Amino acid sequence: MKRRALGAISVAVALTLPWVAVVGATDFLPWVATTVGVGYEAPAALRTLSTLATVILTGLAVLGAAFLLAWAAETAEKDVPQAFAIAVLAVLAVAPEYAVDALYAWNAGVFAGTERGMEAGNLAVANMTGANRILIGIGWAGVALFTIYRSGSSADPAVERRDGFLSDVVVLDREIGLEIVFLLLATLWAFLVPLNGGIDVFDMLFLVGLYVCYIAVILRGEVEPDMDHVGVPAYLQSFPKPARIATVLLLFAYSGVMIFTAVEPFAHGLESLGESVGIPSFFMIQWIAPLASEAPELIVVVYLVNKARSTAGFNALISSKLNQWTLLIGTLVVVHSLALGSYGVLAFDFKQSAEIWLTAAQSFFAISLLIRFEISVKEAVTLLMLFLSQVLLEFAIIRAFVALPVSSTDLLLLYSGLYLVLGTALFVRRRRALGRLVRRTAGTVGDAISTGDERPHSADD
Repeated sequence: MKRRALGAISVAVALTLPWVAVVGATDFLPWVATTVGVGYEAPAALRTLSTLATVILTGLAVLGAAFLLAWAAETAEKDVPQAFAIAVLAVLAVAPEYAVDALYAWNAGVFAGTERGMEAGNLAVANMTGANRILIGIGWAGVALFTIYRSGSSADPAVERRDGFLSDVVVLDREIGLEIVFLLLATLWAFLVPLNGGIDVFDMLFLVGLYVCYIAVILRGEVEPDMDHVGVPAYLQSFPKPARIATVLLLFAYSGVMIFTAVEPFAHGLESLGESVGIPSFFMIQWIAPLASEAPELIVVVYLVNKARSTAGFNALISSKLNQWTLLIGTLVVVHSLALGSYGVLAFDFKQSAEIWLTAAQSFFAISLLIRFEISVKEAVTLLMLFLSQVLLEFAIIRAFVALPVSSTDLLLLYSGLYLVLGTALFVRRRRALGRLVRRTAGTVGDAISTGDERPHSADD
């Protein structure tokens, strides 16, 4: 096991090394040379990488870092509650999305009151809403389908075969009820965000406060020392506790740095390649860049599902959605205000208001699918088709490929209404399941508050 585990870690690290060499030669070494007062110039071949070469090198780095991140999270489950390990994984995996949105929010503050400032605010919202809808439309739906139809799915306890057309389901861990309820609260609040003319301090206080409350609750959860791991996590969990914790922190830090430095050039490279074949830049920023920034998360989840850990994979996706729908939105106004030099609302136009409503409506419908802790093939296909049809129709309208009696903004509102009707119908139909879920979550939160610092310890304590 040791040789195989070390081989897997070596391959993952090797995938990141070409990008480490580029960053080291073009950024780190020049900084060191300037600091110590000596001359240094990076090799021309590294300073003038082609767009395609940049996409390849950064893509490999993201792939390698995603595996390291997944192994770190699985290893950490021996010492912290699984939900907390997955929450850390989710934050690190989507950190590049935070960086991209923060950049646009910063520019909106720097150029406040100008057309460029308004455009930057619009781009911040467009990138954020695109990332959130990709996470559900492709992430939740795609992983559900992959879980059921992958080779060897019969060995996955999360897959349940049922009679009927497209009726097989992925059964989810009931412990994610906490995340589902918190996500529902964030989703309901999101409908209100555009009503105040932009993202403001009240949005920040509620959404960030909601996430802090969620983290406080899961930190009081129980550690699961008997989780059956194989491969790299099993090898790393065999380390003595101090070495194991140090290894986990090192893997988290290294993979986080790789993802943070590689995803932005990866996204921009994809944008450039897309624009070179005629795809509008705004469309690229809303869809291609977020797809690139979500790549680490999707890779991690596919890895977990392929190990028959589908419940952990879905936990990671739902946790990612929760932190993007709370921390990401809530902190944008902070970045904007810092750039502005005083408090200011991150404003955007009506088109982006429609984008937020559509994103919230999609989330509302997706949550309605999960309140019974399962998602069927039929439901996953519906989720995927609704997402793809909206994106493709909007692209067709923007590019004037088809003549429709609605604008792209009207299309967003129509799809918002469709998601809301479907979601409301499911919530009404499943109201008893919703009631049980809310009561159970209230009990979990109450137990976390009442137990204080009293938590079970792992066998190593």
